[in-house]
Amino acid sequence: MATWRLLATTTVLAAALSACGGDSDNNDNPGPVDPPVITPESISLQLLGRYSSQEFGVSAAEITAYHAGTKRAFVVNAQKGAVDVLDLSDPANPVHADTLTTENIGEGTVVNSVAVHGDLVALAVEAPTKTDPGHLALYDANTFDLISTTSVGAQPDMVTFTPNGRYVLLANEGEPSDDYSVDPEGSISVVDITDPASPQENTADFTGFDDRKDELLAAGVRIYGPGASVAMDLEPEYIAVSTDSGKAWVTLQENNALAIVDIADAKVTNIVALGAKDHGEDGNGLDVSDDDGAINITTWPGVKGLYLPDAIAAYPSGGATYLVTANEGDARAWGEDNAAYFGTEDAAPCDGDVTQGFVEEWRVKHLVHANGFDRRCGDDLPAHLRALAAGALLNPETFSYCGATAGDPGTCRDDEKLGRLNITWTEGYRTDEAGNPVMFNDQGLEDANGDRLMYDNLYAFGGRSFSIWDEQGALVWDSGDAIEQFLAGEECMLGSNRDIPCKDFFNSNHDEGNALESRSDNKGPEPEGLTIGQIGEKHFLFLGLERMGGILVYDITDPAAPIFQDYLNTREDWTTEDPSTVEAGDLGPEGLAFIPADQSPNEEALLIVGNEVSGTTAIYRVESKLAD
Repeated sequence: MATWRLLATTTVLAAALSACGGDSDNNDNPGPVDPPVITPESISLQLLGRYSSQEFGVSAAEITAYHAGTKRAFVVNAQKGAVDVLDLSDPANPVHADTLTTENIGEGTVVNSVAVHGDLVALAVEAPTKTDPGHLALYDANTFDLISTTSVGAQPDMVTFTPNGRYVLLANEGEPSDDYSVDPEGSISVVDITDPASPQENTADFTGFDDRKDELLAAGVRIYGPGASVAMDLEPEYIAVSTDSGKAWVTLQENNALAIVDIADAKVTNIVALGAKDHGEDGNGLDVSDDDGAINITTWPGVKGLYLPDAIAAYPSGGATYLVTANEGDARAWGEDNAAYFGTEDAAPCDGDVTQGFVEEWRVKHLVHANGFDRRCGDDLPAHLRALAAGALLNPETFSYCGATAGDPGTCRDDEKLGRLNITWTEGYRTDEAGNPVMFNDQGLEDANGDRLMYDNLYAFGGRSFSIWDEQGALVWDSGDAIEQFLAGEECMLGSNRDIPCKDFFNSNHDEGNALESRSDNKGPEPEGLTIGQIGEKHFLFLGLERMGGILVYDITDPAAPIFQDYLNTREDWTTEDPSTVEAGDLGPEGLAFIPADQSPNEEALLIVGNEVSGTTAIYRVESKLAD
């Protein structure tokens, strides 16, 4: 195998071919010829440069975008509520050039996302009160002049252009207030920017699905916010667009679903439930305990994984469009710091106030304790769960492998088994045809007067994987437990020099040192951000692992058979208890942007990654390997 820098090779070939050019009417000298498309056999990553905001743990580097004309990167700095502009003329030494702020749009506004197309920069701008309408702001990429602003839905969380540049799309997440007293509707803004100075906004909303709630629930769409309509409950997170600019797919993360949008009509045409993966099946194992001191990736019958994807991207293959999702997982946790929601210590029954928040995440060991829920009153007992029942049981048929019997969870709730795993209490318990819980007594017998839920399955957050779906939202391929298996294996190495065994810091958290397995109980390595780059005739996925850190690379040209390419994690210090006190490298990758070689400042394919924990923006060289 030989390693080449792809565009440099292409440029040399183009020069050689052009040297043979001449009058296009002369058959012997047909004139300049387009260089051939060079497709690598495989690719790998190499750290090229880094810019540090010198701000740790405050999301000072998140979403990234690139403007080829000025060789500048745009990086959302949530700590500033603005966008840092980096000069990448020398990508090995990025330099801070400017800051785009939105003070002229409104005091207290903050930037959530950035995108670039041509000479336009689009910002998703959140209002000071997140439940109020936000804005799309368009800037000139060369001068940074504000061109226009447009009102959009509440909490625009992601912004993107259509490939043809006619539309800007925004995912308006519409999260509730912390006490859930205000819950704005989620929506997708479709903004026609034919005239950037006078954008025309249309809203693809979900109100047309409000009377289809039962249908959506039956299909598996998670609609569970207290007192919420369908439109209020759905929370758009991330957008992918077809190459013909006609269709968009939007992740509804907390709802474990996709919305399909007709862009020209600004209409949601379908909502597709994504379902759950079975962690009891071979190849779908996971490490569930952060307290057993060992890596134990195994199958757990009765445990399901909700995909709950964050980032999504679309790409063509074989004449069809395919979607790639990073299955991060995300729980609704509002009012976590409000003691009134969790009740008074030792109150029986617990007196938590359901009007003061909504928390769906709980450990298995607390959910299925034989003494019921009230032992956690005043600590972490969700008021909504206590309003539903006084305790919960495990189905002894499903969970007999860890000792569950009628009325007794056995050893299933032990810390080295399922006890530490964080799950959602909102589903998995037995219901009747109307969706109401079937009640049991504390002996595990069905009893209309009982006060116990019976959990037939336990639902964990995130797939710990990436998935490929067809354009109707049907699953084509999922990475199963391959990510955790790789991180636990002998071949996986950490650091820019690839000299630190991954297994020594398996499932570590991104803001701790010596944190072996600290995320095993909760979403594992947590795939969150992704981008797709085309090199030659192949498509490559770059996938960021939020917690463990690092970038996984796959050849996804064949959507049914992705091929692993590389993993690079440029965190250098893994042992200092507080990594903010040292130059630890890059921690917590969030936003990724691929730069093709023909748009790159150094004529090499590059990858830009914003790291929210370390506050660094890393520049990676994409090395292409050609067949001999």
